[in-house]
Amino acid sequence: MEKSLALRMRPKTLSEVVGQEKILSNNSFLINSVKKNMLFNIILFGPPGCGKTSIASAYANEIKAHTIFLNAAIIGKKEILDAVEEAKNNNPTVIVIDEIHRLNQDKQQFFLPYLEEGTFYLIGTTTSNPYFAINEAFRSRCYIFEVKALSSEDIYKNLKRACLDPNGLDNKLNIKDEQLKFIANISNGDMRFAYNTLELIYITYLDKDEISDEEIKEVLNVNLNVNSKDDNYYNYVSGLQKSIRGSDIDAALYYLAILCTLNDIPAIKRRLAITAYEDVGLANPQAVDRVMNALNLAEQVGMPEALIPLGFAVCDLALSPKSKAANNAIHSAFEYTSTHPFKIPEYLKLRPKLTKDYQYPYDRPDLWEKIQYLPDELKDKKFYIPNFNSKYEKALNENYLRLKSIIKTANLKDLKIKK
Repeated sequence: MEKSLALRMRPKTLSEVVGQEKILSNNSFLINSVKKNMLFNIILFGPPGCGKTSIASAYANEIKAHTIFLNAAIIGKKEILDAVEEAKNNNPTVIVIDEIHRLNQDKQQFFLPYLEEGTFYLIGTTTSNPYFAINEAFRSRCYIFEVKALSSEDIYKNLKRACLDPNGLDNKLNIKDEQLKFIANISNGDMRFAYNTLELIYITYLDKDEISDEEIKEVLNVNLNVNSKDDNYYNYVSGLQKSIRGSDIDAALYYLAILCTLNDIPAIKRRLAITAYEDVGLANPQAVDRVMNALNLAEQVGMPEALIPLGFAVCDLALSPKSKAANNAIHSAFEYTSTHPFKIPEYLKLRPKLTKDYQYPYDRPDLWEKIQYLPDELKDKKFYIPNFNSKYEKALNENYLRLKSIIKTANLKDLKIKK
């Protein structure tokens, strides 16, 4: 039985991978390790269909390593042991584990000694952030690279190649370039979806000399007016956030509805989460918490039910008072630390080289607010500029003004003596 188009078109070398210039440029780590014939333990993370497994397969193939493919969602201890034994008999071996974030803690621990001994090399792929989804001991033994969603142009190039390649459709599908670009546009960065869509059209219209736009629309059951990430997608994302910031609930719901036609809940979730913290923030922290709960529910239930919690989140954010105080404060601090050397008072260090009289007074909570925490050069520096846009924020900033009125000192010995 013939393999799917997506599998037949999987790159055999890293040079065949389209896109991902950041991690696959001529002097990148992955390319140089192939040139030097050196294998490493790697974790690739990014959205579905961006080419993580393809990169892993091409990387192992170029170094001519024996490759074993496992899926963390379905493997048990037996499959792991079998893979380890196979690796011992085939040196070098790369074990590619898809969805590695689904590997529970026990199984991650089980792999550790074999990674230490170099029994095999590991390439894990995941749609989750490995800094949260994978335990530290496992993660510290791997190099981590982010794989980005493909652009519509990258997807179009791959589709065009698939139409012409003897291993692909071998020029047997009479499809127009504009139709290929349409498929690329609706694929939302997912190459697997694009290949599957092209194959669906190929099988459906195998004997047709010409395929109309309406026939493609009929097979896919999508609206040809839907906008891609490379066309108006990011404009609608921008419109959503700006409408919420401007408290225009109807406009915000309009742009949310457009984005929901793409069924990209993770992207909508990211934008609304950032909007909640950036634009509402301290003016209504309870609304931020409610929105985060709603976004998690939307991801759990999927479309079309996700419309309900997403709509709730947008309404809550649009009607809430707004404050960018927290957002502005951390960006101000980040901008400063990005251009200045890091300093810290000695008494704040974990193990200060000071006599007891000058050390931080853990047992004196009455003194904590009187201590100077910034270095001397920055003692009067202000990153946080208060807003007074809600009752909660007004109460918060009353305490802020009280704290700012306290005279702080770096002389802890004298502070301890004073009553």
